[in-house]
Amino acid sequence: MSTPMLLVHGGAGGISDARVPGKVQGMKLALKAGLPLLMPSKKCGGIEAGSALDAVEAAVRAMEEDENFNAGYGACLNSDGNVEVEASIMEGSQLRAGCVTLLHDIKYPITVARHVMERTNHTFLGGESAQKFALANGAVQLSPGSLVTPSACEALTLFKKQQSEGKDTTYAATELDTAVKERPGEPGTVGAVAIDVKGNIAVATSTGGITGKVPGRIGDTPLLGCGTYADNKWGGTSTTGHGETIMRFNLAQKILANIRYGNMSAQEATEVACKEMTERLGGTGGAITIGPKGDIGFAWTSRRMAWAYVRDNEFIYGIDQGKVLKEPFE
Repeated sequence: MSTPMLLVHGGAGGISDARVPGKVQGMKLALKAGLPLLMPSKKCGGIEAGSALDAVEAAVRAMEEDENFNAGYGACLNSDGNVEVEASIMEGSQLRAGCVTLLHDIKYPITVARHVMERTNHTFLGGESAQKFALANGAVQLSPGSLVTPSACEALTLFKKQQSEGKDTTYAATELDTAVKERPGEPGTVGAVAIDVKGNIAVATSTGGITGKVPGRIGDTPLLGCGTYADNKWGGTSTTGHGETIMRFNLAQKILANIRYGNMSAQEATEVACKEMTERLGGTGGAITIGPKGDIGFAWTSRRMAWAYVRDNEFIYGIDQGKVLKEPFE
């Protein structure tokens, strides 16, 4: 028997002060959406165990609705000014997973990813085939441009301005290398990791990618071992940050390898992997992790990362390095 835990993140990168309150409130709402599905409940005179898979999907769906995050509504725009979203979900008991990419005008891409896992013999669908699959399986088709927000448009305008001025728009800011330039798009991939009372671990991650990306670009989020991975034996992790760097480093798999082969806690495994990635490749990022026994970890090399969880009716969260904040979970 394990103690249920749900850990969420709202993205790593150059999070402006103006965005902090919205991200904190959004993570709280995500936890409120996911926790009831994770905790055991009384049903028909018996006790029904909660589901880590249901919890992470619900938590990410809540953040996909929130313009304070880079997933679904409020997602980053590509160079043509359009939203292309991607997501992945994985459960650690049988290592089943579903991944989607290059969806447009679709609500709740994380649910489309789950449908790929549960309703097909495949793991990954992309492009127009993924779009058709989503609609055939009940996804909501939004009118063109419905996911575009003013802040995303402003970020794209700034991105193009910096490009025209010859400035580096490649990486987010990092504590390890202050010379690295900050991306204007404020990377804000969302993710959730959970363990339920049965010890089952599940992970869900969703994103709009990076501002100014070439249409058709695929990032780390839908790639298993990069943006998402879950294995009941070793843990689960969801990553965020500069996707090209995370893909090259295989960040999610590196974190779980640290637990498996390095006998590290979830916290140490996450810290070591994120630091090594940035030291070797220059790009920044972060991750949240739950170990096989339910211990948690969160670390990042970006300037900021939004993360949160609930323990003993306390909402525990953070944005800045070294600062853990607490308040009643109401």
